[in-house]
Amino acid sequence: MENAGDGDLCLFIEPYGEDYWLKSGEVFTVAPDIEGIDVWFSTVVWDGGITVWPYEDGDPTRIVLEYVVFDATGGRLECGHQRPPKSADSGHGGGGSTS
Repeated sequence: MENAGDGDLCLFIEPYGEDYWLKSGEVFTVAPDIEGIDVWFSTVVWDGGITVWPYEDGDPTRIVLEYVVFDATGGRLECGHQRPPKSADSGHGGGGSTS
């Protein structure tokens, strides 16, 4: 994955919902943690991010559960890499009102 945009881009990997954040110009690689697997991806692009489902040998019922994410230098990344801090008003559900 390459972020060719100007802002941060969220790479969201299912089925665990792990997130990795790419700064502008960064490149990440998603690969199986086990050698010899032919991995395909189902990809959904949304405003601010990309969600991928890695699966094996063209069969979307064979989800790859063990994968790794690398940066352009080959460094292994952890879930939440470069995750932006939450703002005070970014939560869901409002907070109620007072009268």
